[in-house]
Amino acid sequence: MSVVEDTTQEHLENAEHAEHAAHEGNPFLITVSASIAVLAVLAATVGSFESLETAEAINDKSEASYLQNKASDQWAFFEAKSIKKNSYEIAAAMGGANTDAFRADAKRNEDDGVAIQARATELEKQVDEKLRDSEIRARRHHILTLATTLLHVSIAIATLSIIMRGRRWPWIGSLVLGAMGIIAAGFAYV
Repeated sequence: MSVVEDTTQEHLENAEHAEHAAHEGNPFLITVSASIAVLAVLAATVGSFESLETAEAINDKSEASYLQNKASDQWAFFEAKSIKKNSYEIAAAMGGANTDAFRADAKRNEDDGVAIQARATELEKQVDEKLRDSEIRARRHHILTLATTLLHVSIAIATLSIIMRGRRWPWIGSLVLGAMGIIAAGFAYV
């Protein structure tokens, strides 16, 4: 049985306990059942944010890699222009009928190199930004994982209140854990 099936089954069991409690007509158990439903919605919402942050972290890393490749290409192009510039300077230094043309070609390659170097530097800055964004999103993912876990545990503990025929301490404990989960989820974005 996979992890996804386990999670799905767990929610069905909790919903079944809540449904049985609602049929008993006990107002406290109905309140517990309603709180389980609210906690389940919160867990699903925080879990969605967790998934989004994971996907964006991966996307940012991928974009950083792509931009790094582009920057590397620009640096290679810069090096080629630098070699050409030096070759033309050597040719111009040797003198001859084409000396002025060689100097002009050397100057053009130097100017091209400056522009290429600026593009490569800008791409490297974008790489750094994407890597920072990815780290932020990975941090959020870890915090949201904790928050989602706290919410799932709170649902399970609230269910104990139903199974134990109205004991209040599991329900109160579940509300505390649920609140901790929501606080943790908020902390992910601070």
